[in-house]
Amino acid sequence: MQPSHPTQKDSAGLTPSDKGPLDRLLGLFTDVRGGEGVTAILLMLNIFFLLAAYSMLKTIREPLILTVPGGAEVKSYAAAAVAGLFIILVPLYSALASHVSRVRLINGVTLFFIACLITFFLLSRTAVPIGVAFFIWVAIFNLMVIAQLWAFANDVYTVEQGKRLFAIVGFGASLGAIAGSFSTGKLVAEFGPYPFMLGACVLLVFCMLLTNIINRREQRKRVAPPGPAGTDDSSSAGSEEPMKGRSGFSLVFRDRYLLLIAILMLLLNFVNTTGEYILGKMVVAAYIASHGAAAVAGLDAKKVIGEFYGNFQTMVNVISALIQLFLVSRILKFFGVRVALLVLPVVALIGYSAMAFVPILSFIRGAKLAENSLDYSLQNTTRNALYLPTSREAKYKAKQANDTFFVRFGDVLSAGLVFAGTTWLGFAPREFALVNVALIAVWLILAVAIGRYFKRLSGTA
Repeated sequence: MQPSHPTQKDSAGLTPSDKGPLDRLLGLFTDVRGGEGVTAILLMLNIFFLLAAYSMLKTIREPLILTVPGGAEVKSYAAAAVAGLFIILVPLYSALASHVSRVRLINGVTLFFIACLITFFLLSRTAVPIGVAFFIWVAIFNLMVIAQLWAFANDVYTVEQGKRLFAIVGFGASLGAIAGSFSTGKLVAEFGPYPFMLGACVLLVFCMLLTNIINRREQRKRVAPPGPAGTDDSSSAGSEEPMKGRSGFSLVFRDRYLLLIAILMLLLNFVNTTGEYILGKMVVAAYIASHGAAAVAGLDAKKVIGEFYGNFQTMVNVISALIQLFLVSRILKFFGVRVALLVLPVVALIGYSAMAFVPILSFIRGAKLAENSLDYSLQNTTRNALYLPTSREAKYKAKQANDTFFVRFGDVLSAGLVFAGTTWLGFAPREFALVNVALIAVWLILAVAIGRYFKRLSGTA
């Protein structure tokens, strides 16, 4: 047991005795200072509900898209439409952010997506085919709402706080993903995919309420009398002011650090989406082998494939939650962001190298479990922490560009690879895995460069 130092104060001017029970409990998993626990828990609950909603939608989109003719290929090609839409949506988001406060921005975007979900549910009741449109919509929803919530967390915390407390926020994401995928995987076979759209609406309402509560707490901190020496509320300063200035794309292309992050997001998603194509193709092939090609278009296929992905996502999310809870904060504390950025590409390099020689469903499933678990935990927390030393404008606008368009442009490149590989080159899963190996080599070099930039920008060089 470490000796106590009752007279030693932390960076907020508080001694260990100033910490409440919640601060002490959270301190078992990461370094939590006095008074930080409540906001950390609220942010954790916020992203819990958001990821639960997304996991529901992600699980039900798979049977809806994979059971259309040529589903695995259509799934890859739909990414091109998403990237094209983001060319329009990112400037619109930046323009909106330039005219409203952060809480009005988040509320407005959330309400828009709730209205879309209700519309999809009503269309499903009239037997309108929504598989492709819903898949594209989920891709947009996923990136925009999650990016803006992490931007909000970046805005609430300073660099020093974020490196300590993002592990708690990220744990909420892991738990939410588990809850959403597990409940959907267990119930989709009985109820079908469509009722979960309304369930996601309810969760998004909770997210919006929590965002407003956190925002009010931070505003009270700003207007409260000066606290103990060393207190830093600068992260929330001016949060009610619109973010005037350049668009997200302009910010990215004018700043080398932000541009490197954009390329990182592109490569990461290029690799991951190609891996998802390999997995989806093998899942459908396994169903056809046991039920026949004609059965793929039926409702039973939707239920079986939905159950497979529900169970798969549940396993991914359980593993990522354990990594988030016990490893992420310790890796960031003892090894730093630079090392944390390298873990996923190293694991992915090993997985795809081995996958090229063992192209069977059970092995591909295991390799994707490892890749996705790290992506949703350590990699997710680390890449969101990259924005801590940037301006508020970059946190919302540039991050939205990087986490939406550049991510989906990686999907476009993956779709191009799938088209060329299946149409002209006769690629099997082995060849797609080998392409990923080459891409990961570039990803590793890029991660090293970004780690150096982060260290310099955060003042720890």
